[in-house]
Amino acid sequence: MLRPKQMSKVSVTGSTGVMPTVIETIHEMNLVHLSDYDGSWDGFDNGNPIEGADEASEKLVTVRALESTLELSAEEAEPGSLEDGWEDRLEEIRTRVNELDDKRSEIREELRQVEDRIDRVAPFAELGIDLDLLSGYETVDVVVGDGPTDAIEEALAASDDVRAFETFTGGDVVAVVAAPTEDADDPIDDALVGVEFNRHEVPDTEQSPNAYVDELEGRKQELEYELEEIDAELEEIERSEGPFLLRVEEELTVEVQQAEAPLQFATTDHAFIAEGWVPAEEYDRLLAKLNDAVGDSVEVEELERASYDRHGQTHTEDVHQGTQDAKDDEETAAEADSSQQKAVTDGGTAVTMDNQPPTIQDNPKGSKSFETLVKAVNRPKYNELDPTIFLWLTFPLFFGFMISDVGYGLLYVLVGYYMYSSFESPGISSLGGVAMWCGALTIFFGILFGEFFGLHELGYMIFGDGGAPMGDKGLSPATTDYVNAWLIVAVALGVLHLNIGWILDFVENIQHGHGLWGAITHSGSWLLMLNGIWVWVFTEQAAGVKPDFIYTTFDGQPFAFGFDGFGMMSLFSVGGFEVTAPLVAILLGFALLAVGDAAELAEFAMPFAHAVSYARMTAVLLAKGGMAFVVNLLTFGAYQTPEGARPFDAPWNVIPEGSTEMFPGLFHMGPAEFLVGIVVLVVGHILVLLLGITSAGLQGVRLEYVEFFGKFYEGGGKNYEPFGNDRNHSEDY
Repeated sequence: MLRPKQMSKVSVTGSTGVMPTVIETIHEMNLVHLSDYDGSWDGFDNGNPIEGADEASEKLVTVRALESTLELSAEEAEPGSLEDGWEDRLEEIRTRVNELDDKRSEIREELRQVEDRIDRVAPFAELGIDLDLLSGYETVDVVVGDGPTDAIEEALAASDDVRAFETFTGGDVVAVVAAPTEDADDPIDDALVGVEFNRHEVPDTEQSPNAYVDELEGRKQELEYELEEIDAELEEIERSEGPFLLRVEEELTVEVQQAEAPLQFATTDHAFIAEGWVPAEEYDRLLAKLNDAVGDSVEVEELERASYDRHGQTHTEDVHQGTQDAKDDEETAAEADSSQQKAVTDGGTAVTMDNQPPTIQDNPKGSKSFETLVKAVNRPKYNELDPTIFLWLTFPLFFGFMISDVGYGLLYVLVGYYMYSSFESPGISSLGGVAMWCGALTIFFGILFGEFFGLHELGYMIFGDGGAPMGDKGLSPATTDYVNAWLIVAVALGVLHLNIGWILDFVENIQHGHGLWGAITHSGSWLLMLNGIWVWVFTEQAAGVKPDFIYTTFDGQPFAFGFDGFGMMSLFSVGGFEVTAPLVAILLGFALLAVGDAAELAEFAMPFAHAVSYARMTAVLLAKGGMAFVVNLLTFGAYQTPEGARPFDAPWNVIPEGSTEMFPGLFHMGPAEFLVGIVVLVVGHILVLLLGITSAGLQGVRLEYVEFFGKFYEGGGKNYEPFGNDRNHSEDY
C-alpha cells in the first residue's frame, strides 16, 4: 500500500526459431515491461524486425491517415475478426476516401478564391460605379481604396504631379481620377504617401459590381453544396466502415509491435535473450504461459527481485528459476551459442542499460483516484513511499473543512459522480472520484456546522434548539470567538500533517542508508523542533506576549472543553529563567540539525512557518461562508430578535413575535425584486460553488504539495509500460 508493487527482472532465452511465438505470447499477456539491450556483450547485437514489419507499418500509416481524414474517433464498436480479403477492402476505402478528400481540397481552394474575389469586389459595389469605367484610360489615372476623403483631396491638391483630379465616394470607399503632368510617374500613389489609404485592385470584368458579386455568390453556393455532398459521403463511409478500420488499426498495431520487438532483444544468428520487468507476483503465471506456448524450447529466469532502496541499489534474492527441461535440452538456443550465452546466464547479470524497475502504484480501491494528484507532481520512484494513501486521508478532510456546507457538498458529489462515470479519460474520471470524496467530507462538516447553502436552519432541524455542535463560523460580530477556534484547529491539523511527513522521512532514512543516527539528525531534529515550538506556544511561559485566545478558546469562549493551555513543564531554572521541556526539545532539535546538515539551519523557522501556513484553511472557511452569507442576506433579508441579530428572514416572510425586521431582502420587496432575487440567489451560489473549488482545491493542493510532500517525497519514477495492448475492436485469431 505504501510501496509500489514489487518487481522482478526476468530473462527469456531461446532459439530464434521460437522467438515469434514467444513474442506473441508475451504480447498477449500484456505484462512484461521490456528493457532495451545496450549492445555491451560480445557476439550479441540488437535484433532485426521480423519479416513483414515494413509492410504492416505502411498499412498502419494508411489506416491512421484514413481515420484522420474521416475524423474517426475510437468509439466503442463490436469486436470482430478480420475476414479474408480485408486488404482489398482497405484499398477500396483508401481509394474512395482519397478521391473525395482531394476533391474536397480542390473545392475548398476554389471556394477560398471565390470568397477572396467577393471581398475584393465588395468595395466597388458600395461605390456604385461600373467596373469598366475604372480602368483603361491613357490620359488619366484611376485608383480606388479606403481612406479619409478630406486628407486624400488635400494631398492631391498639394501635389505638383497632378494637374486636376476628381473624387467619387460611396460609404468608406473613395475613387480618385487624376490627370498627371507630362513628366509624372504614378502621381496618385506619390501624392498619397503620407495618407492612410488602402488601395483596392480593380477586378478584370466588364460586369457591374453588383452583377459580378451576384455571380460569385451563386458560385459560392454551388461550391458549398458540393462540399456538403462530399462531407455527407465521407460521414457515410465513417459510419459504415469505421468499425472495420478500427479493427484493422488494432490488428496492425499488434502486428507492428510484435514485429519490432526484436529491436529490444540481444540476439545472435541462432539465439535471443529478452529481459524485462514484471510484478513479482506474476512471474509464475508468465513462466506457465511460456511453457504452454513453447514447452522446453526457452529458458525463463527470474534474475532479481528489486528492493525498495532509496539509493537505487537492488536486492537480489535466490530467485534464479527456469525450466529444467530447457537447461537439459541439447537443442536449445543456449547450447547453440554456448560461448556467448554462458557470459550472460552464468553470472545472472542483466544485459540491459536501464536496470531500474518501473513503478506500479498499489493502493486501496477507494484511494485510486488520488494517484492522479500524486502523478501531477511526479510518479513515485520505485524505492520511495507512495503518498497516495495520505493524500486520500487528508486532502478531502482539508477541503471539506474549508467548504463545510451540505448543499455544496451534494453538488460536488453529483458533479464528481458524473465525471467518474461518464468520461473514458482516466484523468477526468479520477478527478471525479476526488470530487466525490471531497463532496462527502464537505457534507460531513456541513452537518457539524448545520449549514445548507449558507443557511443555518439545518443545524436546528437536526440537533434541536442548541444548533449544530460546531456552533458558528464566526461571521457575525457576536460570534467572532469562533474564528479563533477554527484558526487553532487549522494550525493543529497542520502540526499533525507535518508530523506525519517527517515521521515518514524518519522511517525512510532508517531503512535506506542513513541508519538510526542519520534518521535522528535528518528527520528527528525537525520533529523535535516542530513539536517543541508548538507545545511551547500553548504553555504558560511568556503568556503575557501571546494572544489570550490561545488559553480561552477551548476554556469557555466559545467551547467549554476545559483546556486553557499546557503547564510550564519546567525542568530547571537558570538565573531566574525557567528552562522548560519544549525549549529543550527546540534546542536539541537545532543541535541535531547542525550535526546532520548545518546548511539546513538556514530554514530553522520552517516548523513554525509551515504550520502557520495551514491557517489559510480558516481564511477560506470564512471567505466562502461570508460569500454565501451575503447572497442569502440580499435574497432573504434579516431580522433582529431579543437575543440578537438573526440573519435571513424566512423565505415566506414569517418573522417571530417580538422581532424587528432589519432588511426585508429582495424576495419581499415586490414582484420585480423577487425575480431579481431568484437570479441573485442562483448565480450567487453558483459563483460560491465555483470559487469554493478554486480556493479550497488550490489551497488544499498547495498544503499537500509544498508543506507535506516536501518533507519526504521526490518523485521521478519510471512508468510501467507492458509490452502488449488490450483489444477493444478486434479479436485474436
